[in-house]
Amino acid sequence: MVSPWEPAVDRARTRASKREAVLRVAAQMFNEKGFHATSLDEVAERLNITKPTLYYYVKNKDEILFECVNIGLQMLQDAIQQVGASGGRAIDKLVAGMQQYVRIVTMDFGMCVIRVGEDPLPPESQRKLRRFKAALDQEFRELIRLGIAEGSIASCDPKIAAFTLAGALSWIGRWYQPGGPLRPEQIADQCIGLLIHGLQIPMPTPVATATPLSTLQPTRSPT
Repeated sequence: MVSPWEPAVDRARTRASKREAVLRVAAQMFNEKGFHATSLDEVAERLNITKPTLYYYVKNKDEILFECVNIGLQMLQDAIQQVGASGGRAIDKLVAGMQQYVRIVTMDFGMCVIRVGEDPLPPESQRKLRRFKAALDQEFRELIRLGIAEGSIASCDPKIAAFTLAGALSWIGRWYQPGGPLRPEQIADQCIGLLIHGLQIPMPTPVATATPLSTLQPTRSPT
């Protein structure tokens, strides 16, 4: 007789898949309605399961938010570290990292990092996630420092530059609406272009011209 129960490894894989579905749907609802306005009853309803079934995969709403933000931050850090380990100039790595940053903050878990974040969580959970954010900030700063050293990035304060870049790109996660007229990669291209090149058109350098001989006045000898 064939056992009606799945092997342990398959059960673990199925449970992990269902737990991820719980987290993803919760992240979507947190992004849409806010953390405090979303109830676990609503999450269970959208998943077509009962609330007791939901508790089989998560302990409470705080754990859900912690995991959603943690996953989003891990995605961001993995992307930055991956481009940082690739070859090429630091400025090229920085641009590639910025492109990945925009891609992730327009996805469910990355958007949750930006729209909800760790503020609603207990202090210890906040500290853990903020340490993660600090490590991500250091990844950006290091790319900027390397770019300055190699001459591909203008001299600047890496801390201020990293804050400016991450702040501008993070804001995309607040206003981006899936299904809008621009795809995330199109938004990334425009925003990164502005951040890297700025708004001002460089003023043309005046071309020095020789003074025509006919305009020169003869020098009078002193008398």
